[in-house]
Amino acid sequence: MSKQLHSPDGRGGVIVFILVIFLSAFLLFQVQPVIARFILPWYGGSSSIWSACMLFFQVGLVIGYAYAHLLVTIFGKRRSLQVGVHLALVTVAIISLPITPDPGLKPVAAETSPMIDILKLLGRTVGIPYIILSASGPLVQSWFSDLYPTRSAFRLYAVSNTGSLLALLTYPFLFEVYFPVSLQAIIWSSGFVIYALALCLSAFFFARNRANHSLETSPTFSRTEAESASRPPTSHHLRWISFSICGSILLLSITNKLCEDTAVIPFLWIAPLSLYLLTFIIAFDHSRWYSPRFAISASVVTVGLMIIQMNSHYSQSGGGPILWQIMTLCAALFFTCLVCHGEIVRLKPPARFLTEFYLSISVGGALGGVFVNLVAPRIFTGYWELHLGLILLAILVSIQLLLALKKRRQSPATPFGSAVTLTVALGWLAALAGMTFGLKRNLELSQSKVIAASRGFFGVLKVTEKQIPGSEKFRSLLHGKTIHGLQFASAARKKRATAYFHPLSGVGRAFEFLPQRQGASQQPIHAGVLGLGIGTLAAYAQPGDHLRFYEINPQVVDLAKSHFTYLKDCKGDVEIILGDGRISLESELRAGMENHFDLLIIDAFSGHAPPIHLLTQEAFELYFAHLKEDGILALNISNAEIDFSDPIRNQADRFGMMPLQVMHLPDGGIPSIWVLVTKNEAFARRLEQSGRLTPWARAKPKKILWTDDFNNLLQALR
Repeated sequence: MSKQLHSPDGRGGVIVFILVIFLSAFLLFQVQPVIARFILPWYGGSSSIWSACMLFFQVGLVIGYAYAHLLVTIFGKRRSLQVGVHLALVTVAIISLPITPDPGLKPVAAETSPMIDILKLLGRTVGIPYIILSASGPLVQSWFSDLYPTRSAFRLYAVSNTGSLLALLTYPFLFEVYFPVSLQAIIWSSGFVIYALALCLSAFFFARNRANHSLETSPTFSRTEAESASRPPTSHHLRWISFSICGSILLLSITNKLCEDTAVIPFLWIAPLSLYLLTFIIAFDHSRWYSPRFAISASVVTVGLMIIQMNSHYSQSGGGPILWQIMTLCAALFFTCLVCHGEIVRLKPPARFLTEFYLSISVGGALGGVFVNLVAPRIFTGYWELHLGLILLAILVSIQLLLALKKRRQSPATPFGSAVTLTVALGWLAALAGMTFGLKRNLELSQSKVIAASRGFFGVLKVTEKQIPGSEKFRSLLHGKTIHGLQFASAARKKRATAYFHPLSGVGRAFEFLPQRQGASQQPIHAGVLGLGIGTLAAYAQPGDHLRFYEINPQVVDLAKSHFTYLKDCKGDVEIILGDGRISLESELRAGMENHFDLLIIDAFSGHAPPIHLLTQEAFELYFAHLKEDGILALNISNAEIDFSDPIRNQADRFGMMPLQVMHLPDGGIPSIWVLVTKNEAFARRLEQSGRLTPWARAKPKKILWTDDFNNLLQALR
């Protein structure tokens, strides 16, 4: 027992190093959903918040890896200095705990593009602990390699990625389900302290022990030392970085496609990231798990299926069943990233250059993240970085194949070997030609009938113009596959409310049965709307009415004004407030401005990443603070994947309100589901008498009551 605890040769020493690597990786990836979940309501609840967080964590990983590399390079064999510097920074990180963001960092004004503010907030809140955890992987593996020269330190990278994978998988199914986000932050901070204690023990082993010199005479040790004398060439560094850039671009771009095209909800962002990490585990655990022939062939097949599916989105089939779309995209991500990471590992250097190797990989990952998050939105009007990522992968694999064929030519030729070489070359050229044709076709289809396109922090917007066979033209505003409104071209119909806002829809009935619309002498209406779309609701305004729109995306405002006429044709007054609706309402309330809305419309839940912070207890308190006593709260919950009726019914009951459901299911049109929440019994009676009131699917709602501190979208899946 004493040998195990005080000598690195015992199993106890190895276990301690494995524990440190596992804990650091688990905490490294657990903090990402925890802190992102914490700040989602602060910045509009958009899925773009997750992209901003991912960029921060990729850059933080580079800083951590660079710090580890410098520590090992500068201090070399001076173990006590390595340990002293690192433990001093760990102490600083512990002092900065817990990672609960200071409420004072909450934005006081609504932001339309909060990328920089999010990065600053993350840096102040989790920056130091995250960098320490990032550095632990390569640094502790370097210590391990120094103590155990005959053991493969690279296998610890597989342990690291296993910890990362478990962190991601346990969050949506364990931590998010059972713990409020404030408690999640405390649990994570406690885990960091446990990690720090285990790190101290591994540092003790490292500082007090030397490698077993009896091993120096073994053949294995001699080979290791011989290999370590050879510095990897520059071409290897370039390929490490290039393959890492490619993997990062594919991860982020395919994740964006999942959210745009297959109607996934935010918690499923974890699925592609988990597959990405799984490819690291497979590639780094042992060379026997990665077969270039199989992985490249599988990537050709799955990428082909993905391109076919991408193109089928523009056909009547719409891409096929959602589950099939998700499986195809995830399969393509898995095998392409397996090729990227497998080829990186095939070029791995001797353990002496371990920190340099990991630093190169992290730099590539961060460069890919910078390109997707900062560069692509400025130079592309669509999610075309996926096309670029596939082309980069094709180029890199072509280089690897050419080098392999060149090496084969240097060996004695045989008729069979020549035939295999020719078959591989022709097959690869055919695959490249097919991919090129498919991607070119996809670009053509994506631009078909598009008269305007715009991309920014909140995604890609397109204005399309189509002709109904035997009828007239109409324009639509699309965010992915979500329709934000459509308008007919003819003078007779262009002023009519359409889609979710049809006169027979819930919001149409709300305008019709408002007290101000009853009787001969109608009164002006003051209405608030969270979500502008193309401004369709302006069609309901009468002279004297005032509509106050809150819109987070300035590009939506630009397109609504430039390609649609609802706002221009409005008979009442229109005011547009840029920024997240909830943050804007909170700011107005703090300033003593209560809007006293007759009607407050929340139109934000029909998309693929619904802002759940708009359905919490705190959000409803805010809505009712801005509504008149007999006002109407109208919520558009038209969503194919999520049923928001139960949490709304529970919130209404908590505040002593009546929830009323109105479903509009037109033949050949766009269906809508609205819930109207009010205390106004006269309004409820008129709605019921109209015959448009829709009974609930369940007599009693599920017990779902969301707060800012605790909510889980899984509870509301259909």
